Amino acid sequence: MSLSEEYLSDDLHPIDIVETLAQGHAWEFDRVTDDQIAMAVEGQWRTYSLTLAWSAQDETLRLICTFEMEPPEGRISALYDVMNRCNDMVWTGAFTWWGDQKLMVWRYGLCLAGGQVAGPEQIDRLISSAVMAAERFYPAFQLVTWADHTPEAAMKVAIAEAYGRA
Repeated sequence: MSLSEEYLSDDLHPIDIVETLAQGHAWEFDRVTDDQIAMAVEGQWRTYSLTLAWSAQDETLRLICTFEMEPPEGRISALYDVMNRCNDMVWTGAFTWWGDQKLMVWRYGLCLAGGQVAGPEQIDRLISSAVMAAERFYPAFQLVTWADHTPEAAMKVAIAEAYGRA
């Protein structure tokens, strides 16, 4: 049975679907509000914090996937360089660095304008893609910030797609 077949009503709130997926994957989660959920997803390199929020105003399901990083001050420009290289290799989101919070952030917004509904497979793929991107590029971020690799050298470990479970 597909994930969509488990849902009988098209009127389900996107965050309700996320909550059901989180329960099915046994991810820790907190339903922050009716329109927002936060969860922890275990990856190979670390546990990622994901937040999904529904904005009815602009009909967008927003996802952020974060992990802590504390790069040395002298390596910030190299971090931005490798982050831009990572963003050039992906199509379904982008990394950004939140320096004040010491967080690397993967962001994506799924526009569902005109009353469109995201199905459970689509939301599951959205979450999986975020974790896969973080897993794929995490080693490059670490190499450039802590091992003094050049961005070009650090990217060599991120060339292949990461496979695993989200």
